[in-house]
Amino acid sequence: MAEQGGDSKIAIIAALGANAGIMVAKFIGAFITGSSSMLAEAVHSVADTGNEALLLVGRNRAEQAPDTLHPFGYSRNRYFYSFVVALVLFVMGSLFAINEAIHKIRFPEEIESHWVAIGILGVSLVLESGSFRTARRQSAPLKGKQSWWHFIRHTRNPELPVVLLEDAGAIIGLLFALMGVSLSVLTGNAVWDGIGTLLIGILLGVNAVILIVETKSLLIGEGATAKDDTAIRSALLADPRVERVIRMQTQYLGPQDLLINAEIALDAGLDITQVSEVIKAADLRIHAAVPNACTIYLEPDLFEPGKVHDTPMKPS
Repeated sequence: MAEQGGDSKIAIIAALGANAGIMVAKFIGAFITGSSSMLAEAVHSVADTGNEALLLVGRNRAEQAPDTLHPFGYSRNRYFYSFVVALVLFVMGSLFAINEAIHKIRFPEEIESHWVAIGILGVSLVLESGSFRTARRQSAPLKGKQSWWHFIRHTRNPELPVVLLEDAGAIIGLLFALMGVSLSVLTGNAVWDGIGTLLIGILLGVNAVILIVETKSLLIGEGATAKDDTAIRSALLADPRVERVIRMQTQYLGPQDLLINAEIALDAGLDITQVSEVIKAADLRIHAAVPNACTIYLEPDLFEPGKVHDTPMKPS
């Protein structure tokens, strides 16, 4: 059915608080130690903190009331700002880390006060893990029994996949930074710090590409899920006076705003009053079956056997 439960705002605020504190600690650590892995992680946290702020802006803008210029409202702002976040993650995080890594590998510098770096990274790992658990908990009602990868690929909620991938990427990035710093200290070769930085940059790039692809699809406009599509058709055909669904088009204007346009074949013997009753009853059944349905247009028609008609949606 439609996605219900799970509050992405809670996950965003938790991630914002964690990243803001971690960002300050990492910059202090990078200044003291001279570690490029630490600096890359600090910039990573800057990007993540800015990203969470942008997601909150998107949610706020999406709550504007419909007007003459935007009669369907501003819900798509949530998709737009999530797309911007994916670009920021790539440009600000990935490219900076990769550039810093190349410089560090070519001109390695000894890490000073390495225990400070390790301590800050360890504390950051604990805080990021807490933020990640919050994101998982808020995503669980929407995920259901599907895999996490399937949820990220197919959910119509734009913020939770962003926070999940950011937090997961932050945890893995911290492990890369710990590896780089630790191996640099143990081997006496600071190139390992640069390698850790390079791995962080590649990780951020992969996350960014995944988010860009998924949020671009949402921004352009995705239809109902296969489950929702089936529920809508079943709701329409629950009345024996509805003979068939001739054509149906759906599109998510926002995570909780599903637009439905359907042409339905009705019993030819119905008068205008009965047609009106059938449509009103069908509208109520659809809202009950798919609570995210915000706007429903039902067009009554007669079925023509020789005409090419709509077919049910294939499972995604």
